[in-house]
Amino acid sequence: MTATWAYDDQPEAGHPLRQGASPHDIRAHLLPEDREKFDADYREALASARENLDLTELFKTLEHWRRTALLQRDPVSFRRIVRRAAELLTGEPVPEDEPLAVTRAKAGM
Repeated sequence: MTATWAYDDQPEAGHPLRQGASPHDIRAHLLPEDREKFDADYREALASARENLDLTELFKTLEHWRRTALLQRDPVSFRRIVRRAAELLTGEPVPEDEPLAVTRAKAGM
């Protein structure tokens, strides 16, 4: 992967989670329980970019979290997606009252 756009070539304004979204916007749209993991992944990717003079991992990290934020922008829909993934992976129904964190662990999300 190479840089997809330079500063002057940023995508037009629009939805804050459009491609090329800022780390600030991505973080702001994540569920609170994912923000600490985002921060850690982002710091690690920045350190790698600084050390290797290569932005590839930074862009991959931001894109992964941008897509996660897109899924999470509707918490009810996100819960349904996670439940369905867990059911498909385990072959068992997920109890309605199961905490989201437990269901996410089953789904690998």
